[in-house]
Amino acid sequence: MKKITNASLTELNTFGIAAKAKLLIHYQTENELIELIQSEILQGEKVLHIGGGSNLLFQKDFDGIILHSEIKYISEKSETDVEITVEVGGGVCWDDFVEYAVKNNLGGVENLSLIPGEVGAAAIQNIGAYGVEVCDTIREVNAIHLQSGKNQTFKVEECDYNYRESIFKSSLKGQYAITSVVFKLSKKPNYKLDYQHLEKQVLEKGEISLRSIRQTIISVRESKLPDPKVTGNAGSFFMNPVISKTDFEKLILEYPEMPHYFVSNEAEKIPAAWLIDQCGWKGKRVGNAGVHDKQALVLVNKGGATGSEIAHLAFLIQDSVQSKFGIKLTPEVNYIS
Repeated sequence: MKKITNASLTELNTFGIAAKAKLLIHYQTENELIELIQSEILQGEKVLHIGGGSNLLFQKDFDGIILHSEIKYISEKSETDVEITVEVGGGVCWDDFVEYAVKNNLGGVENLSLIPGEVGAAAIQNIGAYGVEVCDTIREVNAIHLQSGKNQTFKVEECDYNYRESIFKSSLKGQYAITSVVFKLSKKPNYKLDYQHLEKQVLEKGEISLRSIRQTIISVRESKLPDPKVTGNAGSFFMNPVISKTDFEKLILEYPEMPHYFVSNEAEKIPAAWLIDQCGWKGKRVGNAGVHDKQALVLVNKGGATGSEIAHLAFLIQDSVQSKFGIKLTPEVNYIS
């Protein structure tokens, strides 16, 4: 266990915001976390558990204790002729796990290549890309209650997964630390390539395989998204809005070129990036915050930006999209104040 007072959080949030915490604690095992909870260290303190910091926007210094998991292991639990169950520590880098799966010819998470963050946070956020969500492969989530220190296992059905949502973001927000996640991966991969032009792009690299899918997605993401190690960002800042069919039918008459994706007979999903681009925000800068010039969904730290500057830019974008399209954009990023 490692404890750091007056700790810099710059390296623990992908926006690179220069915030500090009163105390930062890195723990390596479940027992260390339980010992912390049972001690007096956390009593009466504001506590925040973080992962890789890819979905956080610190608006000021954090006047409390930040916990960070360094539980890192990948353990194969059981298998059949068609699938294998793998338990992964919450502190494992998400893309390291994807790389492990692809190298071992295990399918299910290859479409989620190069998404930043850690495994525990991935299960909380229900990360998704290219027609796949992480909940599609989760079997159960192991967690520790931050008040009682008790272990609890949540079956996937209990996690209330939805688009970028889970029970850990709603009714149980901030109450649990994810210690490990159990995934079911396929030994006979069922490729999912019907999202946009993914199949065509994969075929350009040769035959379809887990490796070629991963390589294609990495190439596409690197061409469109800035590297947070170079330019501070949190990936997609806003969720893609889902609107009613009635509202969609009105908009499509006015904007026939508007891209959209079927959700149900009652709802349609509109790409937030398109909405933001139509409002003229791509490549724009406000102070030290800006919108990426290749992907309007990504807000960036142009250098020295504060969390408040990023939040202000986000507000301006929300306001303009609301005014032009009547659609409210919801941040995917968590504001920490």
